[in-house]
Amino acid sequence: MDSTNGRRTPGSRCIALVGPYLSGKTTLLEAILFRTGAIARQGRIAEKSTVGDAAPEARAHGMSVELNAATTTFLGDSYTFVDCPGSIEFAQDSRAALLGCDAAIVVCEADDKKAPALQLILKQLDEIGLPRIVFINKVDKSESSPRDVLSWLQPASSTPLVLRQLPIMKGTIVTGFVDLALERAFVYQEHAESKVIDMPADIADIEKSERFAMLEKLADHDDALMEQLLSEMEPPRDVVFKDLSHELAEGLITPVLFGSAEHGNGVGRLLKALRHEVPGVAQTVRRLGLKTGTGAVAQVLKTFHTAHGGKLSLVRLLAGEVADGTVFHGAQGQESRTAGIFTLLGSTPSKIAKASAGDTVALGRLDAIATGETISAAKGHPPQLAEVPKAAGVYGFAISVSDRKDEVKLTSAIAKLIEEDPSLSLDHNQDTHEMVLWGQGEMHLRVALERLQGKFGVHARSKPRRIAYKESIRKPVQIRGRHKKQSGGHGQFGDVVVEIAPQPRGSGFQFSETITGGVVPKQYIPAVEAGVREWMGHGPLGFPVDDFSVNLSDGSYHDVDSSEMAFKTAARIAMSEGMPQCSPVLLEPIVEVEIHVPSEATSRINQIVTGHRGQLLGFDARDGWPGWDTVRAHMPESEMGSLIIELRSATAGVGTFTYHFDHMAELTGRAADQVVNSRKAEAA
Repeated sequence: MDSTNGRRTPGSRCIALVGPYLSGKTTLLEAILFRTGAIARQGRIAEKSTVGDAAPEARAHGMSVELNAATTTFLGDSYTFVDCPGSIEFAQDSRAALLGCDAAIVVCEADDKKAPALQLILKQLDEIGLPRIVFINKVDKSESSPRDVLSWLQPASSTPLVLRQLPIMKGTIVTGFVDLALERAFVYQEHAESKVIDMPADIADIEKSERFAMLEKLADHDDALMEQLLSEMEPPRDVVFKDLSHELAEGLITPVLFGSAEHGNGVGRLLKALRHEVPGVAQTVRRLGLKTGTGAVAQVLKTFHTAHGGKLSLVRLLAGEVADGTVFHGAQGQESRTAGIFTLLGSTPSKIAKASAGDTVALGRLDAIATGETISAAKGHPPQLAEVPKAAGVYGFAISVSDRKDEVKLTSAIAKLIEEDPSLSLDHNQDTHEMVLWGQGEMHLRVALERLQGKFGVHARSKPRRIAYKESIRKPVQIRGRHKKQSGGHGQFGDVVVEIAPQPRGSGFQFSETITGGVVPKQYIPAVEAGVREWMGHGPLGFPVDDFSVNLSDGSYHDVDSSEMAFKTAARIAMSEGMPQCSPVLLEPIVEVEIHVPSEATSRINQIVTGHRGQLLGFDARDGWPGWDTVRAHMPESEMGSLIIELRSATAGVGTFTYHFDHMAELTGRAADQVVNSRKAEAA
């Protein structure tokens, strides 16, 4: 319905399916496609026959690993459903996609252990102001009533949850429902539309009570309705639906429906709620504050690289029309010409001639356009709806290919993976001389490797990444370095005396000279510093040396045989002989980490941190997150490799962290010996 006149808003809609891992989003999409006639048979994840999750990696792991889109029609209107992955490791896809949607269906189960995961999702919807409907799935397998579910779900929701349906029970089995807005009772039919029945006498009183509770919440934002309730007047049905539509669109309420996607129960009622109550593209444009002119404007929801069709950009057309050949301009004014317009049914594209405002389509070959951009057919720099945050990597490993000539192919394929999923990143680490692929967890990177081979034909090897250890010294020494070589003709002669001394942690390297009497000519002093700097890349323990100083205090030269090369060599000799006498010590990088977890997991997280040689700095309630804490700690970077795995295990998959380098600290004892011996073994 339109929020101003109570009439249904026609046109194409884009609806996101979001929810925790294994809540049944892909099964619900399948049930919707079957009910609307887009597919002849409802597929099953166990049979690997669903429209969504058709990628080989999704089939292999039995989980959504990327966004899936499917367009269908219901009662003459077009709907595109965007099925977002439930695992936090693959959450990047939803960040960009949600910006272009009219509303979201939050799919959940009657399982209070998943409340933190739901809170993550609802928080994301709150940040962009996206209207949402909650669909409690798997009611056929639950012993909890929808009202019980609301009791633990409400604290996770910033908006009031409004129960739209009352279950009809036969023993412990839900056999149907009462629609509290329509005041009609329905009985479920397997994979078919529910059948209207007479209101069961045993729930008539409960129905009146629950309907009044629904109307009370609507009346919080409608004074006229409040007066009718206080006067014990029955409000007109069209007023009730108008309020449901208006308050949903304005983000004032969250309607709650229920059913069983596996059996198709409740799907028809959900579709009718979308048809009559969810805002259309015009309202979405107003909500987003988007200024549209006469040309086409679209939001890029997702990028796909196909095996044979090249790059496809899934876009929501917010204004105007697009035809084949339309030129779009991106955030930086860059141009790309559309080469084909397609609707998607999972991985199956269907070519169409044009698309209009409200449609969600895939556009071919927008090579200069990235996921998350707002694009326009008008020249210039189109205003961007919002900056799509890219999740920083929390898990990484070194990646390489057997043949160095394939490195270009590897980096090109990874660049395409990152275009599809910006929460992946590639770091060319200058300290360890490795390419490190970063992602959101172990499964995330496993899927990335599988895609590299299956999609791009690149077989990459992975191994734990090296840690950028360094070394320093504990005591000073004065040492002479002398290089003399005679082999006929001009020889080589360089003689230096240097004072090597430790410096405070974090000082870096300092070079100075206190030469008197010209014993080392000024033109050779830079060569001495260069020789020291060349040597300091590989100290006595096998690591770059840091936090020390070298002072050139004395030396001698030969009028004929001295040269820059000779003094550089003399400096390296002095360092090689002097540094082992300075009590070298290993340094390891220490990071400061902020860990965000549900409060009930905080004590367990503290144990994990201290078990990884971490130093707890304290914890506080997470600002704006009821029931969550933020734990701060210092941890050795070498202990961070498995942190995300243990963290997710201890928090039902919802914990996460950010970190940054803080300082270098001495590492001694057996741990230091293991690091040094390991590096020597690598070099052997």
